[in-house]
Amino acid sequence: MNFGSKSKKRMILPSRPDLPTVEQLIEDVNRAYPNDPVFTVVHDSAEDFKGSSSSGEVEERYRQCRRYIELHEKLQEARSDLARRREELRATGDSLEHSVTEVKRSAL
Repeated sequence: MNFGSKSKKRMILPSRPDLPTVEQLIEDVNRAYPNDPVFTVVHDSAEDFKGSSSSGEVEERYRQCRRYIELHEKLQEARSDLARRREELRATGDSLEHSVTEVKRSAL
């Protein structure tokens, strides 16, 4: 028996359906039952967003989100940099400790 990849039949997957239009998405959200856990949060947020936000507020929220993402990326880079520096310091400390031990041995 040959259990290699050639003996396996390839499964043919159905083609991916077309993405829904924005209108279809909005229609789905609007048709959701009030207790639908998926659409409830989206619907409430959309209503709040439509009812109380001016274009200036929307732009400000967008800028805040972009700033948050930028700061998050910088924090991740700083975290990696600090981890690298910590390892360098640890290696330097080990080397220094070894050198001190060698100096003590040679002094005796």
